[in-house]
Amino acid sequence: MIRFFIFILFSSILFSFKLFASEVENFKWADGDTYLTFLEKHKLPTDELYYNLDKGDQTLTEDIYSGYNCQMLKSDKGEIQQILIPINDELQLHISKNSEGEYSFEAIPIISEIKTESFTLKIQNNPHSDINTVTGSIKLAQIFINAFQKSLNFSSDIHKGDTLAMIYTQRYRQGKPFSMPELQVAMIEMNNVKHFIYLSTDGKYYDEKGKQSESFLLGRPVSGARISSKFTNSRYHPILKKYRAHLGVDFAARPGTPISAAGDGKIAFAGFSRGYGNLIKIQHGDNFLTLYAHQKSFRSGISKGKAVKKGQIIGYVGNTGLSSGPHLHFGLYKNGRAIDPLSVVQIAKTKLSVKEKNDFEKIKKQYNDKIGTLLKDNTQFNKNTDFDDIYYIDYKKAADAAKTNG
Repeated sequence: MIRFFIFILFSSILFSFKLFASEVENFKWADGDTYLTFLEKHKLPTDELYYNLDKGDQTLTEDIYSGYNCQMLKSDKGEIQQILIPINDELQLHISKNSEGEYSFEAIPIISEIKTESFTLKIQNNPHSDINTVTGSIKLAQIFINAFQKSLNFSSDIHKGDTLAMIYTQRYRQGKPFSMPELQVAMIEMNNVKHFIYLSTDGKYYDEKGKQSESFLLGRPVSGARISSKFTNSRYHPILKKYRAHLGVDFAARPGTPISAAGDGKIAFAGFSRGYGNLIKIQHGDNFLTLYAHQKSFRSGISKGKAVKKGQIIGYVGNTGLSSGPHLHFGLYKNGRAIDPLSVVQIAKTKLSVKEKNDFEKIKKQYNDKIGTLLKDNTQFNKNTDFDDIYYIDYKKAADAAKTNG
């Protein structure tokens, strides 16, 4: 409800920043930049904008990834007035300067719109190139290939004229696609047999037989550990009166408990981070990256560039960095976008419960009906039109308006 009123409030206001500011600079977060180096580069006060922040806000600054589209608003004298830095699909860091020349920091919601899009096509060359040609999106092509790569052989089993279809959601910010599309259902017909991958209500992907897709599975990093905190993109804290995010899953365990690599990959980072303490990042195939924070220490021989195998011990649970107790903070990123690790971490059970099976069958039928309509209508891909530019909204006023309006 609050998000709805934020959008409505924004739609009815013309911000003076947009009307009178001399310059709005759009830029991508540079690879290798940290939040602190960014502040220093632009001669912004590090005490007010980092060192004096609480631990939660300091930790948020650790989750900025390269390639995100950011905005910087400058006065006609070239002075920085505002900066927006996304940290996930729903939350962004907002730096602003008041009339007295003082800077402040807060996390605010991202104003965006989610659209459901779909298409179908006949194979001419191969799924990857054909999807890219029709949609103009290499991301959609990658998502489709990744969904079936463990179960189908596109190099030998597919033929010209075979049909594929895809339904997905795409988030739009400032009239442009923002972050990765999220697959809802994918279908490819080969030799008159339809193969499906479905996103179920539990956030996991299954094939038409209800088997969890191996393309999306990673191993559990700490065996038998209790989950003490789950993933959330954004949450308004009723006591602190500010937005919070927890871009990972916390596994509570005794100090020294072994930590295992969630999948095969190569270590992209192994070192110390002010917020995450002793930290390891592993780059996996298909643009997955896993993050292992607050470790007590690393296993001997672990270093940047080293190849690791799924299940291999890489370190030990600790309490380093901005941590309130011994645990592993486990993060998962797909193309730089934080996603819920529990949606892809392999679980012990081998089949769905009766209730889960019933829920899956319901959503499976809904998706099958939608795919059937696509194939019947031969629905083509339609690009969205541009929206008005969005720079900043006073989310506190929006929240108050939402409460007033029930």
